[in-house]
Amino acid sequence: MDRRNTLQRQLVLGAVRSLHHPDAEEVYGAVAEAGIGKATVYRNLHLLAACGDIRRIDAGDGPTHYDGRTEAHYHLHCRVCGRLFDATMRPLAAPEIYLERTDGFTVEGHELLFVGICSDCKNKQKGDDKHG
Repeated sequence: MDRRNTLQRQLVLGAVRSLHHPDAEEVYGAVAEAGIGKATVYRNLHLLAACGDIRRIDAGDGPTHYDGRTEAHYHLHCRVCGRLFDATMRPLAAPEIYLERTDGFTVEGHELLFVGICSDCKNKQKGDDKHG
């Protein structure tokens, strides 16, 4: 795997870290002014995720998002507005321990995505109910 620290890769990594769970198009928008093409953005996102420098988040109903926070943490996905948020709860060790004991499977990590409705969308729905 290509681990060179190119200027393009640095800019893509910086964009992911400065934006909140961006998708590839948002990263491209942030670095296009520097003359970086879409294919280069996509290639570097793939490489950065494969190397563990960023995390890929697949919410299932839209584009893949990326996260500059690589430590273990969970995400919340609003099914109404599509935004992703970091969950405040700490990652759980119990499922990994259970799987090791019961299935003999050594878990090296896990991801968890909670799907629901964010507080902004819930408040909008309540406001619409009052006026409609």
